[in-house]
Amino acid sequence: MSHIVTVQEAVTAFTPGVEPTAAELDAIEAEMPVISAEVELLDVQIMTLDRPVSELDVRRIRRARRRVLAARRELSNRTADQGASGVGA
Repeated sequence: MSHIVTVQEAVTAFTPGVEPTAAELDAIEAEMPVISAEVELLDVQIMTLDRPVSELDVRRIRRARRRVLAARRELSNRTADQGASGVGA
């Protein structure tokens, strides 16, 4: 009996000891408000998994969704402004 084995190459190259570049860290920092808002939304959704959703829970979820949308809009506007002025290039 022969075994069938798949050979899969790494999706991204991994080099031990390589740190993120300054540009990558800046990109992460720019996206942190969106990441934080999405984590907050996820926390609110997780809170409601094991119990009936109350009116207060609905408000919390709605408020968290609005924060995510506002953070995404702010990031998009900031990125568009940088692209238009040539700063981000």
